[in-house]
Amino acid sequence: MSHALFSLNDDLKRLRNEGYVVQIVGGFLVMRNVPYVDNSREVRSGTLISSLTLAGDQTRRPDTHVIHFDGEYPCTADGRPIDQIRHQSQNTDLGNGLVAKHSFSSKPEGGYEDYFHKMTTYAAILSGPAEVVDGNATPRTMKDPEPEEESVFNYTETASDRVGIGALSDLLKSDVIAIIGLGGTGGYILDLVAKTPVAEIRLFDSDEFLQHNAFRAPGAASIEELRQVSKKVDYFKAAYSKMHRRIVTCNEAMGATNLDKLDGVTLAFLSMDAGEEKRLVVEKLEAIGASFIDVGMGLELDAGSLGGILRVTASTPDMRRHVHNGRVSFTGGGEKDLYSSNIQVADLNALNAVLAVVKWKKLRGFYRDLEREHHCTYTTDGNMLLNGDTK
Repeated sequence: MSHALFSLNDDLKRLRNEGYVVQIVGGFLVMRNVPYVDNSREVRSGTLISSLTLAGDQTRRPDTHVIHFDGEYPCTADGRPIDQIRHQSQNTDLGNGLVAKHSFSSKPEGGYEDYFHKMTTYAAILSGPAEVVDGNATPRTMKDPEPEEESVFNYTETASDRVGIGALSDLLKSDVIAIIGLGGTGGYILDLVAKTPVAEIRLFDSDEFLQHNAFRAPGAASIEELRQVSKKVDYFKAAYSKMHRRIVTCNEAMGATNLDKLDGVTLAFLSMDAGEEKRLVVEKLEAIGASFIDVGMGLELDAGSLGGILRVTASTPDMRRHVHNGRVSFTGGGEKDLYSSNIQVADLNALNAVLAVVKWKKLRGFYRDLEREHHCTYTTDGNMLLNGDTK
């Protein structure tokens, strides 16, 4: 996708055609090998890093005139700091292996026309003094484009980097995620996970996607799609492969004969019915050292309104016991099983999914986790969120 951006956009293509070493890294446009002068009047090489605004595969006018820089603070030819562009100086982890020590602010009248205008303007500000000190200094050093890492996305993810959380998103990259059960909650889990840079998403469900599913699933299925009577895994893969390119499906019911399909999974979301199959899945995940997050919903219709509890239970390699001490049901049914009711509503499915995905991100360090709870319930009528099994 990054290579395609350079061929499809005149401003990016022109940067490369004129010899600048530019790459797309995450949601940033990066220019490397930019010469500048340090405070010792030595010529050094730094990296300019700009946020990138895209509409699909088309660049838009830069949304900010500010730019990041990885290098020492640049100076004039006689070693004085170029204060006219000073904006902020602090070490910043931008994610995707990018770090910056400074940011600069130089805004021409009317703003920057495109990314060629922006990047070359800053390159000239920095390299001009370097050329005075060393006549051979130039930011135009590219011979062949450097190889770029293939993204799991079909188009560049710019949301994280433009708000400075790219380094946090990197914490999710190595996960291989399984979503077992694509009912109401499982579909919303996929909706959220597909927007993260995880290495792979595996979908498990043997059911068909029918009309009642459409009314508690993310998005809006067309009547033509419903007429196809697709498997749930195929329907959801078709929808979310538009964004995330590494989605794998299994349209079989989980059981003793296909547990090997979980090999390599690092974290699983369980949105499946209680039963022996669930016990087998849990045992397999524990055996391979994978974490998992089990979700449950118990709603009752009483006195003309719905009420009930949502549950999110996490299991990690260093905390498993609570799962087998009653937090997760493996038998199901019966009057005493709070989560046996099959009443489901899209908004509560979505909330259950959100709580589960937030817990996953806590486990990975994306979100701050003060209590480190491994069991959480939300009660609808009291709007009460309770933590349990804290570590």
